[in-house]
Amino acid sequence: MEILNPDEFTRKLGLETLEKTLKKENGGVSLLIGFPKERSNDEHRVSITPGGVSVLVANGHEVFIEREAGEGANFSDAEYAEAGAVMCSTAKELFKKSEFIVKVAPPTKEELSFMEAGQILLSAIHLGNADKEFFNELIGKGITGIGFEFMQLTDGSFPIVRMMHEITGSMSMQIAAHYLESYSYGQGIMMGGISGIPPATVVILGAGIIAEYAARTALGYGAQVFVMDNDLSRLRHLENSLNRRIITTMANHQYLSSATKAADVIIGAALVEGHRAPCWVTEQMVETMKPGSVIVDTVIDQGGCIATSRPTKHSKPVFTKHDVIHYCVPNIPSGVARTATYALNNVIVPFLLEIGDEGGFKQALWSNHSLRTGTYVYKKNLTKKTLSNFFDIPYRDIEMLIASRI
Repeated sequence: MEILNPDEFTRKLGLETLEKTLKKENGGVSLLIGFPKERSNDEHRVSITPGGVSVLVANGHEVFIEREAGEGANFSDAEYAEAGAVMCSTAKELFKKSEFIVKVAPPTKEELSFMEAGQILLSAIHLGNADKEFFNELIGKGITGIGFEFMQLTDGSFPIVRMMHEITGSMSMQIAAHYLESYSYGQGIMMGGISGIPPATVVILGAGIIAEYAARTALGYGAQVFVMDNDLSRLRHLENSLNRRIITTMANHQYLSSATKAADVIIGAALVEGHRAPCWVTEQMVETMKPGSVIVDTVIDQGGCIATSRPTKHSKPVFTKHDVIHYCVPNIPSGVARTATYALNNVIVPFLLEIGDEGGFKQALWSNHSLRTGTYVYKKNLTKKTLSNFFDIPYRDIEMLIASRI
């Protein structure tokens, strides 16, 4: 039996299953889609694989890839070219040719300068680092913005965010285990302990997707796991999902104070989608932690949920404060860039295909729930109340803008 690598599988499956879409007379249009090389904060991911390019090209879309865009995820320019992408030597060239710009990180100031009225930007926003100037520039230029953090399915789930959170949760425990080691200036203890020696105590703040995958990985190591949240239903759900192998508590001041004193590892995963992260652990609580214990603040890109956290980079991921090791890298999935690229590809390619099949962005807004919820700037208007409140920018509801045909 023939064994296919993932890209070849995606290409063959895509060509075979999407061939019928090409034959439909549904008013579909060809999109001009650009994938630039990421330039910010040690970012190694890219939003599409060569297999994803094959699927888009097979459906009549034109794909532009900046040279070396896939290098960090171990995808070569030759693979993209063979899949049918048009290779661009510079970001400026790619932005000039594309109507749809698809990135992982938010655009840099230089990339924003390349963008023109009518272009559509699909990327993460990173609310913890976003500023008012970024949104005002998109609004002023007449650029449409779609954010990974806001894209939501009809069942209430966030498909891109979920996939990245699954990776982040699993990776957070690998990271914590490494920094507990003596050579990393940690306590010098094993996450799971051994016979006669108790395991590490892991405290996870939040009971969402990051927390679930962090807890699963911690339990796999053999650690003692506490999960804290203010939502009792989420704690119950997580208890049932993990067969009650975790200990759950409400995230009030009393329990947080006790938990931080006992913790060998704290995983910061408290998050409300589309909002800045709530700060649950105070600096005074961090001061009471054991010397050599580890904090991994996985929501630092949304502002962080621990008072002593500040953003770091993969090239210098940790700092020590109050004798506690802090790991606060905003883009943890970039450390496994190839896996993360496949995950992004699996959500973004069908999303782009649907927009093309519907006849373009404006037409797709009527029918595509993810597109409506994901759009945060449209027709020179901010369309998210949460962003309006935080950055003091007027907003108009996306439904009203669509209905008024402005």
